[in-house]
Amino acid sequence: MESNAQQVFQPNAPEGKPPVEDKQLIGERRSLLSIIIAKFLQNKLAVFGLITLIIITIACLLAPYIAPHDPAYQDLRNRLAPPSSDFWLGTDHLGRDLFSRMLYGGQVSLYVGFASMLGAVAIGSVIGAIAGYFGGLIDAFLMRLVDVILAFPNIFLLITLVAILQPSINILILVFALLSWTTTARVVRGEFLTLKKREYVLASRTIGMSNARIIFAQILPNAIGPVIVAATLAVGNFILAESALSFFGLGVQPPNASWGNMLTDSQSITIFRNAWWYPTFPGLLILITVLCFNFIGDGLRDALDPRVIEK
Repeated sequence: MESNAQQVFQPNAPEGKPPVEDKQLIGERRSLLSIIIAKFLQNKLAVFGLITLIIITIACLLAPYIAPHDPAYQDLRNRLAPPSSDFWLGTDHLGRDLFSRMLYGGQVSLYVGFASMLGAVAIGSVIGAIAGYFGGLIDAFLMRLVDVILAFPNIFLLITLVAILQPSINILILVFALLSWTTTARVVRGEFLTLKKREYVLASRTIGMSNARIIFAQILPNAIGPVIVAATLAVGNFILAESALSFFGLGVQPPNASWGNMLTDSQSITIFRNAWWYPTFPGLLILITVLCFNFIGDGLRDALDPRVIEK
């Protein structure tokens, strides 16, 4: 951080030769990155989660080439057929291939999870940065807004808003982002309260750098560690929330498949007794995916912990 401050006041270096501080700063960043990667790789569960998640994501993205059947094709002669060489994970109550629908449904569930996370992180980072940097009345107002949003039970507010706005993929993403930015905002605010007192921030103010540039170019990149951890864990939470809403018929609507709405049609006790594969495989995939995100989040939290890095 102090290297940034020194770099600000250094005279122009000869053309074509970067300042010495630049080289030192690049070397420090590379060294820090290698330490973070090494610490992350030491966490076996985090590595397992990352590899498993990559496999699931690639399989879903390649669904048009991997899926053995059309996910929407209804073969009523093979309704609730058990796993076999023709239908690897069995079929649903309309004779649709479960494996193919899980691949295509994963595209929707992962898209909702990642897009919602990006929206929530963007909103939360901006609000948290403004609150932490300026403080005073602005901070008080924004944090009371956070308290108000947190005071409402999330699941009931989600159900109400989605029901009013009519469920769709884009509406789900919008609602998730608008209701879930509070965690990121608090994390970023806490980081800004500490970082804004550092020497490189004072140096930036001294040379007349604008507040916007200090916030987004100087402080926010140094507060990105906890944000990455919160974002990773949020993706799993959004996938669970989408699955829950879809289970109640308020999430992704047919004919689009998602892991959540695949469970909607398997609520019958007869299906649970006679077609165990129908609810089991989509449920297991949701469980495994969310666990992978949690493992990765735990690994990143440990790897980005300053106390661990210093060791």
